[in-house]
Amino acid sequence: MKLSINIKNTGTKAGKEVVQVYINDKISSVATPVKKLKAFKKVELSSSESKVIEFEIPCSELGLWDRNMEYVIDPSEFEIMVGSSSKDITLTKSVYIK
Repeated sequence: MKLSINIKNTGTKAGKEVVQVYINDKISSVATPVKKLKAFKKVELSSSESKVIEFEIPCSELGLWDRNMEYVIDPSEFEIMVGSSSKDITLTKSVYIK
């Protein structure tokens, strides 16, 4: 799965930001975390600068250990969350795996 996120420094000074990607398996066959960190990048931006940040998360990262202790990728709705921390999510999108 490829993600592209546009970020912008709206401040008057250069700064750094850590962009984090979390995933939630909304219909899993076993209990899973509500927000599981899957990727992050630290980005430096000049004042008013914009950048496109790209992430590539393999589908195998969406799997889990089921009740039989087998690693499976359940057909499910996966919520993709992007932000500067788990408490500061600024973008949410869902993807479906069949």
